[in-house]
Amino acid sequence: MSEITHPTIKDGWFREISDMWPGQAMILKVNQVLHHEKSKYQDVLVFESSDHGTVLVLDNVIQSTERDEFSYQEMITHLAMNSHPNPKSVLVIGGGDGGVLREVVKHESVEKAILCDIDEAVIRVSKKYLPGMSIGFQHPAVDVHIGDGFKFLADRKDEFDVIITDSSDPEGPAESLFQKPYFELLSGALKDGGVITTQGSENQWLHLPLITKLKKDCKEVFPVAEYAYTTIPTYPSGQIGFMVCCKDPNRDVKNPLRSWSPEEEEKLCKYYNKEIHKASFILPTFARKALK
Repeated sequence: MSEITHPTIKDGWFREISDMWPGQAMILKVNQVLHHEKSKYQDVLVFESSDHGTVLVLDNVIQSTERDEFSYQEMITHLAMNSHPNPKSVLVIGGGDGGVLREVVKHESVEKAILCDIDEAVIRVSKKYLPGMSIGFQHPAVDVHIGDGFKFLADRKDEFDVIITDSSDPEGPAESLFQKPYFELLSGALKDGGVITTQGSENQWLHLPLITKLKKDCKEVFPVAEYAYTTIPTYPSGQIGFMVCCKDPNRDVKNPLRSWSPEEEEKLCKYYNKEIHKASFILPTFARKALK
């Protein structure tokens, strides 16, 4: 069988180069390429790296590595879940690798968790090559829908306590998931007091204008809209942000309504805890000024 090759890999190194982060690149050493296909929607690449475990790449951009994925999956999930008093019904838009589902079902209150991803290839490939993340699909409360999240939401009213949008970057298949009409659909699909988190237009160092617009759009739809962030080495500039929004104007999403004991936190999470929940909303001066 011939060796799998990919245009982003040269001399044993994967290179992530994009106009969205000009003048810089992420480079990882590759042991072997495990999978490559062109799905209906995007380029799907999986490789084994020398130091970051298995890596999932969509359209030449790193989506997850086994070494650091937990900091993203835990934060995008638990910032929302622990800002709701009793989340029973949860929707994940995107998240085909299963990582967010894995975190959602750690909450014993959850009775229904639906995942809607447009690309079956991501789910299929993750189940084969990323078992530590795709374990989320095995939970009995989980139901999977292959399709467009925008269209899926159009038929849903007052159904979910929490909706988590785990999308790729605001280019290509996920572009519509960063615009005001999408947030209006999210609001309509939420029950009273519902909470959303969404991947927040990358990070403060590279995309402040995008984040500023995203927060403005969210604030026009939700009475509460706050920006938080996490650290993750293999994303551009080592950060990624989230918009956390709530339909209840009196809810303070910066402080968790519910929390685990320190012992439970250590058992369930590698990154998230109630202190870092609060700290993730504290922004450096330049970003705080821009987002006011």
